Amino acid sequence: MSKGGNLPVAASAVRAVLSWTAGPSVPEVDASALLLDGGGRVRSDADLVFYNQPRHASGAVRHQGKQGSTDTLAVDLEGLEPIVERVLLGASADGGSFGQVPGLRMTLLDAASGTELAAFDMAATTETAFVAGELYRRAGQWKFRAVGQGYDSGLAGLATDYGISVADDEPEPAPEAPCATAQPAAVGADRFAEAEERLPVDMRKRLSLRKRQVAVSLLKHGAEHARARVVLVLDASGSMAALYSRGTVADVVERIAAVAAQLDDDGAMQAWTFATHPARLPDLRLAELPEWLRLHVRVGAMSLFGRPKKAKRGLEPGQIDMRLVGIQNEEQKVIAEVREYVRTHPASDPTLVLFFSDGGVYRNDQIEKELREAVEEPVFWQFVGLGQADYGVLERLDAMTGRRVDNVGFFAVDDINDVPDEELYDRLLSEFPLWLRSAAAAGILPTR
Repeated sequence: MSKGGNLPVAASAVRAVLSWTAGPSVPEVDASALLLDGGGRVRSDADLVFYNQPRHASGAVRHQGKQGSTDTLAVDLEGLEPIVERVLLGASADGGSFGQVPGLRMTLLDAASGTELAAFDMAATTETAFVAGELYRRAGQWKFRAVGQGYDSGLAGLATDYGISVADDEPEPAPEAPCATAQPAAVGADRFAEAEERLPVDMRKRLSLRKRQVAVSLLKHGAEHARARVVLVLDASGSMAALYSRGTVADVVERIAAVAAQLDDDGAMQAWTFATHPARLPDLRLAELPEWLRLHVRVGAMSLFGRPKKAKRGLEPGQIDMRLVGIQNEEQKVIAEVREYVRTHPASDPTLVLFFSDGGVYRNDQIEKELREAVEEPVFWQFVGLGQADYGVLERLDAMTGRRVDNVGFFAVDDINDVPDEELYDRLLSEFPLWLRSAAAAGILPTR
């Protein structure tokens, strides 16, 4: 097709494949989509689908991810809400301009048959974003137009033109919590009591109530005497930014601290964060909970678009530079790193991994391989999905055959802030006791 050309689209669902010729000096190229109403505007930031927000809430538009030098968007035309009149098919370049990207092409395929419906070759100079084409309704029928309009202001500039709100400034840090002063650890239960006494009053009361609720949940599932090393894993990919800024992740960590306080002999948790790369966080100890939340529950200087910005403030001791962690979802890397930690730091108790993510899972084969290989290890993996998203293989592991024991649990919640503590702990701890018994019977854990 030539620029400005259009044609009818008879297919009920299509795939828009952005392709280019890779090379050492070629910038990183990403596909994106904007869902527009009759006025040519998005309804909210949720109408942008791209690498950090890979699935529209309706499920009708999905970013399927890269394969070599291609990036694909899937559009279910019949599944689009009636208010959506146009779907813009865009592209952005990071680390250079599209003038450095040879062979740039948008190909539209029938999703069912794979038949090519249209192809559009693009040429560029200084542009860092492109509207390659658009799907639009006309007289009740969907059509495709080759657009080829460029922007020098990147994906953020393109999106802003259609009503996306782009935050340029790093959010101000949360108010500093009281810093716990290190003291010699006491022994046994007295040590826990001393640690809790050093917490702010409101936090101490919440922790006390939550510990009792954890104990009740364990009792319900016949595991009142269970002990475990608790490991926390937090998704820090770009799509998690809103959950961090609203304080949702900090609240999750505080609620999970009660699980460690009840199950772990030293009341501490090992912790990781991950996006493109995993990063080990300092251990979380009860007495240090307020300061730990202040220092380590954050995503750094990232906006909706997830591209790292130069930090305005220096890092404090122990903090992770989240710009080095990246923005993509690479769960298999952090799973492998936690497995390696468990192997090289054996413990008398089994390990319970509590893994929080908002989805966008796409390394399905690699994730499945890691978790299948982990079956013979003294580790139970409990995944929690934050919101309605694509969790890929994690949702299917319970039904997978060929494992001696079921070493993975998964559940998702629309809004974890709306889930009462009683329900959260019941769901977190429902499958772990079953695994304890089956792993002991299989010889993976010692019988007691």
